[in-house]
Amino acid sequence: MVTVPELVVAATGVAVPAPRTWRRTTGLAGAAIGVVAAGAAAGVAVERLTMGRGIRRRARLALEVTGPYGTLRGTPGVAYAEDGTALHYEVDEEPAPASDADPAPRRRRLFGGRRRPPEPDPPVTVVLSHGYCLNQDAWHFQRAALRAAGVRAVYWDQRGHGRSGRGPAPDGRSAPVTIDQLGGDLKAVVDAAAPVGPLVLVGHSMGGMTVMALADRFPELVRERVAGVALVGTSSGGLGEVHFGLPVAGVNAVRRFLPGVLRALGQRAELVEKGRRATADLFAGIITRYSFASAEVDPVVTRFAERMIESTPIDVVADFYPAFDEHDKTAALARFRGLPVLIVSGEDDLVTPVGHSETMARELPEAELVRVPDAGHLVMLEHPEVVNARLAELLTRAGALPGAATVSSHGSTRGTAQPQRPEPQRPESQRPEPQRPGPQCPGPQ
Repeated sequence: MVTVPELVVAATGVAVPAPRTWRRTTGLAGAAIGVVAAGAAAGVAVERLTMGRGIRRRARLALEVTGPYGTLRGTPGVAYAEDGTALHYEVDEEPAPASDADPAPRRRRLFGGRRRPPEPDPPVTVVLSHGYCLNQDAWHFQRAALRAAGVRAVYWDQRGHGRSGRGPAPDGRSAPVTIDQLGGDLKAVVDAAAPVGPLVLVGHSMGGMTVMALADRFPELVRERVAGVALVGTSSGGLGEVHFGLPVAGVNAVRRFLPGVLRALGQRAELVEKGRRATADLFAGIITRYSFASAEVDPVVTRFAERMIESTPIDVVADFYPAFDEHDKTAALARFRGLPVLIVSGEDDLVTPVGHSETMARELPEAELVRVPDAGHLVMLEHPEVVNARLAELLTRAGALPGAATVSSHGSTRGTAQPQRPEPQRPESQRPEPQRPGPQCPGPQ
């Protein structure tokens, strides 16, 4: 029988002494955890058969020596959250054109002074929020495309991720993060980086939940300034019912104990990080299977995603995880009615399954729902050409792009997806879920 401490060893490479509370829970959850662990191990074995260690090492070397991903940078800035946490953001925008000297003599107005040209309307700003265990670089392909199209865009790192701070910990221990708190963080970034002008809000996974929390907490901002919304691979609630393509009983048992396990690991962060590095090759397969669905994904892109996830400290993983079971912003979706809304989901997403996107589309019947075939959770990296094309259409409707513009030429050209209207909800039993292992970074990314 697999015990909770043994599962910790398998997941982190660190031997953690088994406290009495864990011993008491072993009999209850051991069998279920064994089923989940066996499924994960089987998936990793398959991944190793289809992608040899040599290929993974070459991909790692190619990315870390010459890889272009994660190298796009903008004008940096810092916003401060309600609790004082420093939030790193970057702005991409075309420099203001230099005004040529007017050769004609200036006409003086009555009583002196000069006639000033009218101030141009502020441009539409696209604000992109990334998911759990990622950072702003997850938007690499979209960033390249928007930059080429001359769109003003803001990219930011969620608290505890990337270059942003983790937040205050008065008692020496970090506190759990809430989705509402992330909505406040997004408001702080908007106030600092885009204080005027129309907004298009784009969020992936936890970033989409952040957008919903912003709408819930600051409805006047949505009403007065938001011109469009894109929700990519995300959910408005019900994440406690997601089983990640694994046996239901086992996942339910693990879900009860995982927050406590993660908290314990977070208190031994330094030791755990050493274990994660030692077992990075093992987790490469798990990360890949929960991030992508296509067998044709460039190994360098796969390694890029792995590197972002691996860089998220274990105590940050622990701080965020409880928020997902509590997340419920279905009612907040009403704030987006009447706006251009794009909902994108990978058909093979095991983290935020396509049914969650269908639920949001039923709440927003005028939204464009795009199901991307052969795509997993990181659909914007796996099929950037599809996401970019749909995003261009949204930005055109929101007034950020002229009708003839396109942002779809950056990224691969594999796959197509057609916009669809919401369909009646299918019973859970009729939704096939392929058997795949659990993610290293549990919950939505």
